[in-house]
Amino acid sequence: MQIEYAKVSALGDRQDNQDRAAVVVSEKAALMLVFDGMGGHSDGALAAETGLKVVQDMFMAATQPIFDPQGFLYMALSQAHDEVVRVGRAVAVDFRPRATCAVCLVQEGGSFWAHIGDSRIYQVRDGEVLTRSRDHSHVEVLIQEGAITEEEAENHPMRNFVECCIGGDAPVPDMSITAHKLLQHGDVLLACSDGLWSGLSDREMAQIGKPGDKNLVDNLKALSVKALGINAPYSDNTTGTALRWLGL
Repeated sequence: MQIEYAKVSALGDRQDNQDRAAVVVSEKAALMLVFDGMGGHSDGALAAETGLKVVQDMFMAATQPIFDPQGFLYMALSQAHDEVVRVGRAVAVDFRPRATCAVCLVQEGGSFWAHIGDSRIYQVRDGEVLTRSRDHSHVEVLIQEGAITEEEAENHPMRNFVECCIGGDAPVPDMSITAHKLLQHGDVLLACSDGLWSGLSDREMAQIGKPGDKNLVDNLKALSVKALGINAPYSDNTTGTALRWLGL
């Protein structure tokens, strides 16, 4: 498996960074993880760190390539949720640690995506966004129903209202898990917190995979700097993991 990968996480205009991210790579598979601790709840960083560790440890303990990728992602995020609920059990339910997340499993020439909340995954091909995940948020529902446009959503008063997350209540939250998405040479996958994609158009997000560019690290850093500049002086923690597929 030939890949190039990168990670970035910036503080933004916040007092602490509650995002956590990792790219875990073996000979036969890679896992991209982004967990965004929800700042309106206590210990958002703890929720993000706990969730990431659960999923990362399960991946490292599994035989690869993963036999049942969709089942693995469901079980991993369910266990991550259960563990975050456990660590916050002593806190009143409205203040328990919570996080959104995006996880992308890459193996056997393709990828499988899972996310909860408004952390996103993008697939970029030939300098354009081929597809992206759809947020579990109020404004995303309005977009899908045709009530507002993508542009109108950027300034909608409820654009930060997330409908599900890991942590908080005990029941497993809604999650979106995709089928196999075939990768072509040069495709770039990007998993990121809302601090990175908020304020940027799909055209700007696609700069992560500009044709001809070879340094994914520089591209991801440049995208992060652009997001921080656009969202200043109220920028959020800005975090992303990226992977360029180069073939088997």
